[in-house]
Amino acid sequence: MALTDRLNQLVGGFSRTGAPLPNAFSEDLGERLLECLPSAARNALARRHRRLLIEVDGEFARLILIAGPQRDPLGEVALNGPATLPVVFTELARDPSIRIELVLPKAAILLRPLSFPAQVRTNLYQVIGYEMDRLSPFQAKDVMFDFQPQGNPRRTDRVSLELAICRRSLVEPWIQRFSELGVAVDKIHWIEAWPRANLLPHDQRPRRRRLHLSAGLALWILIVLTFLAAMATPIWQKSRILEGLEADLKRARSQAVAVDELRQELEKARAGSTEVLKRKIDQIPILDLLRELTDSLPDDTWIQNLEFNDGQVDIRGESGQATALIAVLEQLPDIDSVSFKSPVTQVARTGKERFYITFKFTGPGEKEQ
Repeated sequence: MALTDRLNQLVGGFSRTGAPLPNAFSEDLGERLLECLPSAARNALARRHRRLLIEVDGEFARLILIAGPQRDPLGEVALNGPATLPVVFTELARDPSIRIELVLPKAAILLRPLSFPAQVRTNLYQVIGYEMDRLSPFQAKDVMFDFQPQGNPRRTDRVSLELAICRRSLVEPWIQRFSELGVAVDKIHWIEAWPRANLLPHDQRPRRRRLHLSAGLALWILIVLTFLAAMATPIWQKSRILEGLEADLKRARSQAVAVDELRQELEKARAGSTEVLKRKIDQIPILDLLRELTDSLPDDTWIQNLEFNDGQVDIRGESGQATALIAVLEQLPDIDSVSFKSPVTQVARTGKERFYITFKFTGPGEKEQ
């Protein structure tokens, strides 16, 4: 049930009890304010605001402690004869915050529907008392009664209600019995009674309540709490939306970082492959060098070792006339800077000269550029 529905019930239910409107408001305000709360908070408060039930069953009565949905039996007491109350019941009865309720069997109650002109709406309790001998077989002084509105509360021409009547002779002995034991009854109702039913006359009800709030103060507190809830709800909703957006942004950022890292990896791989291709394209063709050396060197010359590093070539070998190789190599169009890297030596076994020559190979066409 929404909070506004509970507030409507709170305001609309003030005239549903037997008391005049101001008294009904002050007596039932605590319970009605509790009904406006969520179920969890209402159950927690109900456990703190306990009740003592005296369930009448013939000449005996069961004593029960109610704390929220929990029922704890405390013992029994007899109507006649010497008796004492359980110690725990007596101690609880001294607590002014605990209400003591006398519960009658359903068979002890006479129920009947009634209808009155709308003009007597504000004086229903007095009118029913005056008309009791006409409405029932009893005089007003011989019964206790209560009522609740029935039908459409917006109807203005008639007031429909349900009247509950109980003979005093069934109730007053129990009230007197507990009064002798030092216990005052706050409320009298019956099994399957409607909410807030109380047969005890208003002038006999003890002046103790769980919530000591004036009507104005209680309404102001309720208005302030409702205003704060109305103000806080949009802020809370916006904060939840902001948290959701921040979570989405965080996920988007992490995905963007992952995509950027992947892009960088792909860029590195592309750059590496491009560099390999570039080096392959820029690489001087070694086959051209070998072909030129093969075609240009004399037949009595052979190369034992050839080292190539970024265009710089070192060759070692033997030749019938090593000193003449410098002139031969310098005539080649793709070779520059020809020189001996070490002195020429004579090979005694073969009679040839061992040479170690270095030069720069520029590749076809580069020398002209």
